[in-house]
Amino acid sequence: MNKMLAAILVALFTVGVAQAQTDADKCAARAVDKNGKALAGAARDSFMKKCQEEGISAACESRAIGKNGKALAGAAKTAFMKKCEADSAK
Repeated sequence: MNKMLAAILVALFTVGVAQAQTDADKCAARAVDKNGKALAGAARDSFMKKCQEEGISAACESRAIGKNGKALAGAAKTAFMKKCEADSAK
């Protein structure tokens, strides 16, 4: 039983890492300036950070649903988004 639980945890971790790499690859592919040249240095770092934060925010937004199946609103949504984004940033 413990081996099966360990295997499931490893599989979930692997999927999470693969998803993070995919998001980073998507952001890297979009890291170009208005002339079509690849961004470098601080500009690239800033773009990558913003792009990945937007990806986390969008993922949390899609999961902000209450027990009744309706979208969260107000303070409940704010609290959920804050916790979700903090958990995703780890």
